[in-house]
Amino acid sequence: MILHDLNPGMHPRRVRIFLAEKGMSIDQRQVDAAGGANATPEFLRLNPLGKLPVLELDDGSVITESLAICRYLEALNPDPPLMGRTPREAASIEMWVLRLDSELSRPIAQAFRHSGEFYRSRIKQVPEMAAWYRDYALDTMAWLDRELSERSYIAGAHYSMADIVAQCACVLGKAAELRIPSEMKHLTRWFAEVSSRPTARA
Repeated sequence: MILHDLNPGMHPRRVRIFLAEKGMSIDQRQVDAAGGANATPEFLRLNPLGKLPVLELDDGSVITESLAICRYLEALNPDPPLMGRTPREAASIEMWVLRLDSELSRPIAQAFRHSGEFYRSRIKQVPEMAAWYRDYALDTMAWLDRELSERSYIAGAHYSMADIVAQCACVLGKAAELRIPSEMKHLTRWFAEVSSRPTARA
């Protein structure tokens, strides 16, 4: 297998952390998106959307979208379980992954698109949009802070894919001038804990 990667992209980071948590080692190839390598005919044959990450399988077929890639890797190597041990756990983690993808990851990504240097020459940035999405993400962070007052990790007692999604969003948040407010003590505690895991540097 080959993971076509973009460091430090938010979605590729999810897959790298997932692989590290699983103790899996696969070939990783960096794609120079800043230089337009994701828009070449060769790459577009892998993913017509030009997005990363892409997992190329040994038979030449591909899986795109970070969550789908992680689902495939979980099926290949179920231990340690990051997507649930029981049907109820799996459903709870999936619920949180979907919530976080729409309510935290996407707003932070949009704030970065409208403020980050990388996009300055690529799109028409609207500072007001960046501010709006930061406020949206802060509301989500406040909700997570309340939720984490009741448990160690986002979807329960164990580190899971839900934590990986939120962890990667919060890392990108720093680049979007959005940090966890110090008064959000439970979310701050959680982020310090997940950031201290050896896999956080994947």
